[in-house]
Amino acid sequence: MATDWLTLSNMIDDVRAFNRFYTRRIGVLNERLLDSPFSLAEMRVLYELAHRDNPTASDLVRDLGLDPGYLSRMLRRFEGRRYVKRTPSPDDRRHSWLQLTAAGRAAFSPYERRTGEAVGAMIDHLGAADRQQLTAAMGTITRLLDREQPPRAVPYALRPHRPGDMGWVIQRHGEFYAREWGYSPAFEALVARICADFLDHFDPAAERCWIAERDGAPIGSVFVVRKSKTVAKLRLLIVDPAARGLGVGGRLVDECIRFARDAGYATLTLWTHRQLDAARRIYRRAGFRRVAARPTHSFGKKLVDETWELRLVAPRS
Repeated sequence: MATDWLTLSNMIDDVRAFNRFYTRRIGVLNERLLDSPFSLAEMRVLYELAHRDNPTASDLVRDLGLDPGYLSRMLRRFEGRRYVKRTPSPDDRRHSWLQLTAAGRAAFSPYERRTGEAVGAMIDHLGAADRQQLTAAMGTITRLLDREQPPRAVPYALRPHRPGDMGWVIQRHGEFYAREWGYSPAFEALVARICADFLDHFDPAAERCWIAERDGAPIGSVFVVRKSKTVAKLRLLIVDPAARGLGVGGRLVDECIRFARDAGYATLTLWTHRQLDAARRIYRRAGFRRVAARPTHSFGKKLVDETWELRLVAPRS
């Protein structure tokens, strides 16, 4: 129990450290944002009014987490400057729609533009890949912490490989198999050779790699490679532990089967180890059958090699 509390305490410290860094980085602790006459809270309200259709004060209190009395005083100041107007809601006369006036938009627009320029300057030094990683990380934070966000029907996407993906495949295999199963670095070296061979001899008509991606970040991979004219091999299936339970592994294997069948292969084969229960369940559900097994000593472990096969076309009688 003490270990769990220490872990949670460390996580809390990490979150607070990130908050301090980010708020300092974007300058939200300044009394006046971007030397504007508006406070941060006022800028948030003006932004919502500029980008939403007829919100009510109750909407702003709920969505921005503002104190109702504080918001009421703020809106009165805006009305005094003729930045905001109220229109009785046709649905409930007890509430009023809030709208920015032309004067309000004119007052807010320069600072919204400057905010965009400031963010652009903050990320300008990043390359395209780092920008994608940054926005993906922000999306992940939002998704994990926003309890009201509805779950997506398919919370990930599959795509072909592109430059940089093989590094992720090698790293995740090396890390995962060492941590979960105690495999030696020899396994990571094997994965690196498989990836290098795939890139060196890639035939898009007969081979394929899929990367499962969520919020712009890889969460899984699988390969189909040619073994012979009639036999293809399924290789390097992996799903990030954080993405388990989403059906990623099963869908990756289904894509391999579909592609291998469309490419004209008669058999899809794979090599695995007996202790990899989760992967073996996926293969069995997809119709694969174990055709060979033998004890071995590989990657610093006593293992049982297994070969599984799936017939893609019925054998001729």
